[in-house]
Amino acid sequence: MNILQPLLDAHDHLYAIMGNTLYYALIFAGIIAVAAQWRLYEKAGQPGIASIVPFWNLVVFLKVVGRPASHVLYFFIPLYGQLYFMPKVWIEVCQSFGKRTTLDYVLVILLNGLYILNIGLDYETRYLGPVHGADVPLPPSHKVSRQRPQLA
Repeated sequence: MNILQPLLDAHDHLYAIMGNTLYYALIFAGIIAVAAQWRLYEKAGQPGIASIVPFWNLVVFLKVVGRPASHVLYFFIPLYGQLYFMPKVWIEVCQSFGKRTTLDYVLVILLNGLYILNIGLDYETRYLGPVHGADVPLPPSHKVSRQRPQLA
């Protein structure tokens, strides 16, 4: 049995249901992802063209968060690269742009391309610099501290 047979069966099933619309949706999602990264890189002072060049894309992505280029190899380690390292770098991207709430972290992991587009197109979001290896302060508390009256 061919290892790729389940993927081929899934493709045939989806193509039977959606037809060419499947490919149009994938192309549209790819265009959104490239536009999002292009804006993000330009906002971070990096060349936007890097978003369409395969390995340079990863190097620039790591440079935005302050990681060395040698960390590109971590992306290619099965399971570790996809389930731990990639979400960790996405969270560091959020922190590099001042997004430090738990909601921001969850959104960047679940809606990666759309959230990166949101950061790239938001005029109020600024690039604060790389965060890898730096002490990143915790997000400010949302509780309002009230002064209690002194008794003596």
